[in-house]
Amino acid sequence: MKKSVPHKIKSISELHQLFALPKPDHPMVSVIDFALLSYKHSDIWKHFTNDFYCITLKKGINGKFKYGQRDYDFDEGMMTLTKPDQVFSVTHTNDNPVTGFMLVFKPDLIRNYPLGKTIHNYGFFSYSIAEALHLSDKEDVIISGLLKQMQDELKNNIDHYSQDLIVSHLDLLLNYINRFYGRQFITRKTSNPDLLSRIDQTLLNYFENENGVLKGVPTVQYLSQELNISSNYLSDLLRSITGLNTQQYIQNQIIEKSKQLLAGSNLSVNEIAYSLGFKYPQSFSKLFKKKTNITPLKFRQSFN
Repeated sequence: MKKSVPHKIKSISELHQLFALPKPDHPMVSVIDFALLSYKHSDIWKHFTNDFYCITLKKGINGKFKYGQRDYDFDEGMMTLTKPDQVFSVTHTNDNPVTGFMLVFKPDLIRNYPLGKTIHNYGFFSYSIAEALHLSDKEDVIISGLLKQMQDELKNNIDHYSQDLIVSHLDLLLNYINRFYGRQFITRKTSNPDLLSRIDQTLLNYFENENGVLKGVPTVQYLSQELNISSNYLSDLLRSITGLNTQQYIQNQIIEKSKQLLAGSNLSVNEIAYSLGFKYPQSFSKLFKKKTNITPLKFRQSFN
């Protein structure tokens, strides 16, 4: 039986529309009150994915929440953090009152900042920790305050300082979350890194070691050999977590790496294509436009 494909929420504006909320104050980031959310405006919530990071602080239970292959029951002061392309489902929804915040932001928000290059170091966005963060009352006050400050900043008119201030708030928020996770898991040893973390690290090492120039674009076969599992099994596991097969996931990671280089280096588009393993730069440009709807050059110009 063919598995259903999850609905892909491609923008924060679409997320607001699905929740029947007003348009977001900023196209790349939003802080939403959970009390305003209802899952009854659309049926996509049973199987969906998105292309942004999501940080939630939710109190109360108004449905069954699952991402990847893990179920979550929310209680007082509980946080979850997820990154783009993970699969979610929300079922058995009800009208029980809930409070808290949902912060969502697109990777492009931080692309041209140091955080854009270091965010992959925060393991809590993947399954390497695979547990929610349970906040103490004091920690809850700190996180709630930071989220409210971000929400207030977003309500101001956008000016030349807006994005810098928002990213600074986000950087501070992630540092506090990192500290609180350190407290929660100070005695925990991770002996079996999750699949997604292993894939991401393998691809990161591939590009950092400049293997693209020598070996070409990373392949499904290369990845399965490095992880010591069959290519079919790898795709099945990866699809259950992200909704993507291995080839699609590799392509998405290539696009993310190319965006970093386009925004943060002086390499030409051709040089970037060769560094990522493309024999012909036009093949890279074609893939980039297919995935982003703009050319690499247009993407670079958007940061100038």
